[in-house]
Amino acid sequence: MKKLSILTIIFLIVNQIIFSQGKKVYYAEIDGEIDLGMSPYIKRVVNEANEENADAIIFKINTFGGRVDAATQIKDAILSSDILTIAFINNRAISAGALIALSCQKIAMVPGSSIGAATVVDQTGQKQSEKYQSYMRSEMRSTAERNGRRTDIAQGMVDERIVVEGLDDSTTLITLTTSEAIKYEIADTTVESLNDVLTVFNLKGAEIVSVKSNWAEDVVKFLNNPIISTILIMIGFFGLMAEIKTPGWGVPGTAGLIALALFFGSSYILELASIVEIILFIAGIALIALEIFVIPGFGIAGIGGILLVLASLFLALTGSVEFFSYDTIGTAIIQLAVALVGAFVLILILAKYLPKSNLFNKLVLAEAETAETGFVSYPSEKELVGTEGIALTDLRPAGSAEINGVRYDVVADWQYIERGKRVKVIRVEGIKVVVKEVV
Repeated sequence: MKKLSILTIIFLIVNQIIFSQGKKVYYAEIDGEIDLGMSPYIKRVVNEANEENADAIIFKINTFGGRVDAATQIKDAILSSDILTIAFINNRAISAGALIALSCQKIAMVPGSSIGAATVVDQTGQKQSEKYQSYMRSEMRSTAERNGRRTDIAQGMVDERIVVEGLDDSTTLITLTTSEAIKYEIADTTVESLNDVLTVFNLKGAEIVSVKSNWAEDVVKFLNNPIISTILIMIGFFGLMAEIKTPGWGVPGTAGLIALALFFGSSYILELASIVEIILFIAGIALIALEIFVIPGFGIAGIGGILLVLASLFLALTGSVEFFSYDTIGTAIIQLAVALVGAFVLILILAKYLPKSNLFNKLVLAEAETAETGFVSYPSEKELVGTEGIALTDLRPAGSAEINGVRYDVVADWQYIERGKRVKVIRVEGIKVVVKEVV
């Protein structure tokens, strides 16, 4: 009997090894602040795992939270997966991190970890209005319901008014420890390491594909940084202002368009800007170009183009309609104001110091080439002043006259002179010979 038990154990071990061979598990880390730059990374992990027919995706989570719109994008990507998704909470999944953890089919927590406290706050930590709390409650409730977890606890993580008997009263938000999360059916198991996660979910021995963010995702995340995005907008404003003030199109305008293209490109990837904002921006640039190249001066088309560009930038900075709050509006206004002021100051600095620089002097003549110093574009006829001749054509006011036996193109001085009348040269302006009728 004892020998049979040993054989059974050996059989189970061998069977587990054989069963695990050929399995593939994708592994990604959700660490630090959750921002929009993380969303493309998680979407790529999910897509690659699905394309490779992986057996599971493990998300190691350790975060105090971050942007709710970013968390909802990540949540949607995880819920769209056709394969097993596991949240491996190592230390904490707070606020937006709790929503991401609940979107996974299984949750494993390291002892001493926590999950919860998902109320929506602004950048100063102040609680947002009921509109946003209601949205977050519904997100937490529907996500928990999707994976068979307690919806009352999920909502209690957002709203302190929701009472869970035996767990809290109506004055505190719900945040669960590891043991509490298992007791109240939010988490599935306790683990110490990644190997424990693999063992618990019958994935031991599987090939682990660890996915890190790539350079493109890092660039998009970098461009979305508030400081960098403000600088891009400032360069864009500077380029447009420079082109409006100077004839034709040059380097400043090109640099400005590139900067704004980078801004809108990263915003579109991160789902901050939609095709609507991009169309508004293109329409604004088209109106500004029309003002520069076609319509003289600066008027309705140019002003309308600037307003469209500002509107597109503002909408791209505020992002998702669901989180269109005073906080996001204020931040967008500050960024636009800083960018405008920065561009204006840059224009003033260049206007003051560029003409004095060695580079500018190499590109532009330092001295004017005047007729007095001997520079003329065409031989002047100064010696004709005071001489007389005959109008060969009617002068209306331009025409031809014969002076000293030579035919000249002449212009009458503010009067009509008939053909055949005697004329006198009163002045010569460059190549223009001005005459008047001799009475």
